Amino acid sequence: MHTHTQTRLRSYSTPLLLSLSLLALTVLAVGLGDKALARAMAEMLIRVTLVVALWIFVGNSGVISFGHAGYMCIGAYMSAWLTLKPTMKALLLPGLPDWLAQAQWPVFPAALAGGTLAAAVGLLSGAAILRLSGIAASIATFAFLAIVNTVYSNWEDVTGATSSVVGLPRYVDAWVALAWSVAAILVASLYANSGSGLALRATREDEVAAQSSGIDMYRHRLLSLVISAFFTGVAGALLGHFIGVLNPDSFYLGLTFIALAMLVVGGIGSLTGAVAGVVVLSVAIEVLVRLEQGFDLGDAHLAIPNGTQEIVIGMAMIVILILRPSGLTGGREWTLSRRLFQTKGRPKQA
Repeated sequence: MHTHTQTRLRSYSTPLLLSLSLLALTVLAVGLGDKALARAMAEMLIRVTLVVALWIFVGNSGVISFGHAGYMCIGAYMSAWLTLKPTMKALLLPGLPDWLAQAQWPVFPAALAGGTLAAAVGLLSGAAILRLSGIAASIATFAFLAIVNTVYSNWEDVTGATSSVVGLPRYVDAWVALAWSVAAILVASLYANSGSGLALRATREDEVAAQSSGIDMYRHRLLSLVISAFFTGVAGALLGHFIGVLNPDSFYLGLTFIALAMLVVGGIGSLTGAVAGVVVLSVAIEVLVRLEQGFDLGDAHLAIPNGTQEIVIGMAMIVILILRPSGLTGGREWTLSRRLFQTKGRPKQA
């Protein structure tokens, strides 16, 4: 088998291995019968969808984005507008246009619509932001996040402003979240191994050399942002229908910090790193949250101070950046052994 063909086949084994690993974790978490653990698993899988979506753009382009929580907010509210009962929308969101106020879509098409709207906004915002590069582009993405948060926090008749939108159908469980996370992983892998993904990573390594070779950096970055925004919007819809409540501040700095921390800790240079970072930090967050709630030891009730999880995550980022700048995975992908793709019985050449 040709070496190039072997490499391509091994690269396509990455999403398979990652998906099977998430499936095994889901079966274990749900099979134990602990409802709290099953909910924690569902939340982790939603984060996988978000961080993998973030990796599609950040990991391939090298441009750090602080604005993806804005796309998540857009997708979440679009799904809410389409799935809430008309009576609830008349009470909570009286400013919605009639066709939207009377709509009550099934949850799956609503999630797709949320992702599509986020992708459309990604296309429009990216058309302007991606004319910049480096730190200027990153700052522009943060400005986009601030704009989205300001609009959704003040558009009272349409978004409820800072009042929470309640009554969303809570249909997202660990299995629904697993299906979407696997879909995000598959699309992320297909894009990374496509011509556009390879060209975009070339610009990440050396912009000048890539552009000198005829690579249209702007077009490839814009395409990756649109795909990334779609799955980020879907992740927003999943989160809204997991919690059942929406508030614009849920999609702001806290979520941005967690998503970037997971990507950095796992390794920004690989899809495996994106998934690994989510799993490792989600487990750490769950343990720390339970320790903050406290536990009984004899007659004593022991608990760590509230907010410890944020401090620990911040320290973990610092330690990783100092000791292992490329993340836990070192920028490497999890693939099947090269030996499995070697052709057996090849005659020796004289």
